[in-house]
Amino acid sequence: MNDKDLELLKFYRDSGIDYVLEDKKQVQEEEKVVEQKYMLPSDWVVEAKKIADRCTSVEELKKAIESFNGCEVKAMATNTVFADGNSQAKIMLIGEAPGMNEDLRGIPFCGASGDLLDKMLAAIELDRTKVYISNTMFWRPPGNRRPTDLELEMCRPFVEKHIALVLPKILVLVGGTATYSLLDQTKSISRLRGQFHIYTNQYLDMEITTAVIFHPAYLLRQPMQKRLAWQDLKQIKEYINNNIAP
Repeated sequence: MNDKDLELLKFYRDSGIDYVLEDKKQVQEEEKVVEQKYMLPSDWVVEAKKIADRCTSVEELKKAIESFNGCEVKAMATNTVFADGNSQAKIMLIGEAPGMNEDLRGIPFCGASGDLLDKMLAAIELDRTKVYISNTMFWRPPGNRRPTDLELEMCRPFVEKHIALVLPKILVLVGGTATYSLLDQTKSISRLRGQFHIYTNQYLDMEITTAVIFHPAYLLRQPMQKRLAWQDLKQIKEYINNNIAP
């Protein structure tokens, strides 16, 4: 007990106060922390959906994700990586999980991958003021490993609500993890790219046209695939020009 606590107790004694009612909100928060400590991973999946259900705005969802403690990797991450770009845009990109640069800066697609993504967007006359970018998972897995199925399942309600709140005209899934999680597809990007897919989820009352593209990190490792990536970008640009008002 420090000096301030002792002074406060002395004040209570001198004032004839025998006991102090604890702050109700503080007690509730402490009880919640204790309860969460003993929750199973499956309980956290249910809890994530309950939290996502209650969110009515992008900002509210962001705060909910930042305070969510179900994913153990959050404890090892530097930042929660939520989104970047224009949340009013009609073009939404969903990436995989944060890497080292994203974790340090708290922004999706930084570093070499981010630079290449920016160049890819510029090639079809887009930039981060005209698109909205988020991830399938919001914290960096140790060693940049692929997120586990449980981690993806835990984050999925947040991702689904995020898409529903933004309500883009076209969704672009960047990389295999995003495609696997949101389209429930185990096929490779090579087999899924070059065509449009239909996406919907529990929070949507409409279907969203969805494109699948190679992740920039993959293109940096396999530059010969940039030719196919350019074809995909041209297809996306054509859809935007024909379906989305400037």
